[in-house]
Amino acid sequence: MLRRQPVAQEASETSLEGLDDAGRLSLLRALEKKILWLATWTVHNANHLRENKDGLKVGGHQASCASLVTIMTALYMDVLRPEDRVAVKPHASPVFHAIQYLLGKQTREKLEAFRAFGGAQSYPSRTKDSDDVDISTGSVGLGVAMTSFASLVQDYVQLRKMTSRGAETGRMIALAGDAELDEGNIYEALLEGWKHDIRNVWWIIDYNRQSLDAVVQDRLFGRIDSLFETMGWRVVTLKYGKLLEAAFREPGGKHLRAWIDSCPNSLYSTLVFKGGTAWRAQLEADIGEKPGIGNLLARRDDAALARLMTNLAGHDLEAVLEAFHAIEDDRPTCFIAYTIKGFGLPLAGHKDNHAGLMTLEQMETFRSANDIPPGAEWDPSAGLPLPPETLESFLNAVPFAEPSHRRTTAAPIAIPDNLPHPTGGEMSTQEGFGKIMAELARAGGALADHIVTTSPDVTVSTNLGGWVNRRGIFDRHDKADTFKDHKVASMQRWGMSPQGQHIELGIAENNLFLLLGALGLSHSLFGTRLLPIGTLYDPFIQRGLDALNYACYQDARFIVVATPSGLTLAPEGGAHQSISTPLIGMAQDGLAAFEPAFVDELAAILAWSFDYLQRDGGHAPRGEAPGDRNADVDWLRDAEGGAVYLRLSTRSLSQPERDLDPALRRDIIRGGYWLHPPAVGASLAILCSGAITPEAIEAHQSLLEEMPGVGLMVITSADRMNAEWSAAERARQQGHSTASSHVERLLAPLAPNASLVSVTDGHPASLAWLGSVRGQRQHALGVEHFGQSGSLQDLYRHYRIGSDAILDACAAACLQRVMTSGVET
Repeated sequence: MLRRQPVAQEASETSLEGLDDAGRLSLLRALEKKILWLATWTVHNANHLRENKDGLKVGGHQASCASLVTIMTALYMDVLRPEDRVAVKPHASPVFHAIQYLLGKQTREKLEAFRAFGGAQSYPSRTKDSDDVDISTGSVGLGVAMTSFASLVQDYVQLRKMTSRGAETGRMIALAGDAELDEGNIYEALLEGWKHDIRNVWWIIDYNRQSLDAVVQDRLFGRIDSLFETMGWRVVTLKYGKLLEAAFREPGGKHLRAWIDSCPNSLYSTLVFKGGTAWRAQLEADIGEKPGIGNLLARRDDAALARLMTNLAGHDLEAVLEAFHAIEDDRPTCFIAYTIKGFGLPLAGHKDNHAGLMTLEQMETFRSANDIPPGAEWDPSAGLPLPPETLESFLNAVPFAEPSHRRTTAAPIAIPDNLPHPTGGEMSTQEGFGKIMAELARAGGALADHIVTTSPDVTVSTNLGGWVNRRGIFDRHDKADTFKDHKVASMQRWGMSPQGQHIELGIAENNLFLLLGALGLSHSLFGTRLLPIGTLYDPFIQRGLDALNYACYQDARFIVVATPSGLTLAPEGGAHQSISTPLIGMAQDGLAAFEPAFVDELAAILAWSFDYLQRDGGHAPRGEAPGDRNADVDWLRDAEGGAVYLRLSTRSLSQPERDLDPALRRDIIRGGYWLHPPAVGASLAILCSGAITPEAIEAHQSLLEEMPGVGLMVITSADRMNAEWSAAERARQQGHSTASSHVERLLAPLAPNASLVSVTDGHPASLAWLGSVRGQRQHALGVEHFGQSGSLQDLYRHYRIGSDAILDACAAACLQRVMTSGVET
């Protein structure tokens, strides 16, 4: 049965008075037809009618839209509540935008500009679209998996009683194409979800049996079914619509059903495309001699037969609604909805229809079938067999149309200017991170209470053990620490309960970044501010890079702590030594990357990071006075905020004895400072980053006797320095002649023709741009090839990033300066 929805306004009650289930179903079917028209027309307009200035293909996937129209109509117009969150199949973006348009949350101008600058996006985007996108999709599979982790985050904030009073539990719903199930990340997420006993998740599979290039294998359905059931999911198969179910009850119906069940996907798709005559010929040839089949076929003309044979449940609105409304518990549920790619369009069933577009002639026939007058293509009520006021009243009564803020907000958590951190002696940044986190856990307070940590089975080896010992592991259920109960000595006291603040994951970096993405959107999805920190081994960032990019694209807020870094993890060998991660940190939009050398730098960066995660453009960056910024210049993302990446090391360094004053703290955050300032007019400077800093210090000490003015700069964030320099360059090009950047001011004391020698335990290109700031010659040292096992001395010598290599580069720089300028050095 259909579920009656509360009506929002008195006028609506009058307009919809007397609307029974049959009337409501009829109205929904009219909307289903209207949504298909709008989605199809949106793509048609973008490809055939709108000016194409550059001649590039626009696209838009009309066939992939058509297969989900019934399901999305049922969801958005009847089933969903404001607290539900949906990840829409990427290729169904036009259907989503059409629905939002009818609900008053999308504009005609955006639809007309679909896939154009400023228009509705090709794939639903939280950050680029103006309508009600819950979860960005586009990289197939990730949006599906994201719903599982969003459910886990919802459990986390609710079980820990962090939600506002009266907050409702929502369903996390994914609309997935069957071909998306080829993506491995879905199965990693499925297993992780089983471990955490996730609830309130629906995955609705658009089982149209066609992928981008081919027809999906027939055996896939059986595998889908068993996989989900093994993981504890309920599986609901929507295969036959009401017309087919009725036909099966006729004489000969059991033979028709057996034929359909055994029909190969490729043959079924072919017959869908060819139509009623082909259906009749095939059925007569295959089962025409079976009792009752002759009469069953004879009672239907070709059009009716085609209608019957394409009446799959995924296109039967009544069947879909019954299935959705039958679920009344929180058990995760997989709906396998049989559909036809291109249903209702002349492209239906053809194996090449994925990127296919209807022709102008086909569109005119489609227009006629939908009763759309020329010029009324965008009119919400055009072609609908009901008064506009009835349509308006119905849409106003849809729960998703209620005047609610589905994107929630949360007040910022106060962050102290300084975080407690260990000082003196020798210490690695990884060790320092662990001690800072342990102290935060011990001290308690709002900051500690809103931190949530996670790690893919490397919690202890990334120094989160102290934090977890005090804060515990999150689980939906209380679970005892068996080792502790049996009095077995262990450094780890890992009790599990709903009050724990660490979410332990299996070894799957993709899951880590998907969970960080979900945790980092908790303020927007669930109205609860979280400060997520995820730890992993630095080289394995690349194993989860797609999910990291996806999390940043959604503007999720989190800190990823990657350690240990570079060749400095010497005995572990090349598989565990990272090379390109500094470049990833620089190139990844939405991610501010740091590589501190010392623990006091790390503490300052962490304090800033907790604040940075919470920014939304509404307040000035911490520690920066208005006069520090040039008017109308977009420095970095400091006002808007973002995620943070910390590249740490296991190498213990002698810690400097110093107190960070506000100026030095600000320089550390902006990306670098002079550990030893150069003399004015100095001809040489060494620039270093991260764990290799002791070698730079040693080389610098060796130079001081002969070149007392040489400077030594510690770079804490090549990413932020480069971004600010680029912003200043753009500002000057736009007429802001006085715009300058931090790195330009740092390098200003050097002679204009001074040489730079940079060194990092990573790809040299991450610092090689520094010579371009003032047009200076630079020697960039770093690692360009896979590492190998060995001692630090052996590896630094072999890959030429040790102190001797730095001195050699300095000597070469001085010689080149003499040869090119004639100036004695």
